[in-house]
Amino acid sequence: MEPTQHTSAHDPYLWNRAKARVGFRIHLRTYLIVNAGLWLIWAFSSLAIHSFTRFSFIFPWPIFPMIGWGIGLASHYFHAYQQRSERSMIEEEYQRLVKQ
Repeated sequence: MEPTQHTSAHDPYLWNRAKARVGFRIHLRTYLIVNAGLWLIWAFSSLAIHSFTRFSFIFPWPIFPMIGWGIGLASHYFHAYQQRSERSMIEEEYQRLVKQ
């Protein structure tokens, strides 16, 4: 049996939570590697441009993909690690509806 499959002994809810958390960690690792590469490209290109011109400042453009992707990463984090699970929120809402 492959590791991505689960047996009936696993709780499906916990299995999905575990998959979400592993997915977040993979997303975080990719974010860090790609953004480090973008900053290295910026640094080396800034050095090359600086050696040919008298300008001493090149705008740090990697900040834009870092912020945009960071917003998505934060959303992924809250989905994977939120304190209150969707299951508990649904249960609370169901109990409210039952009381009505």
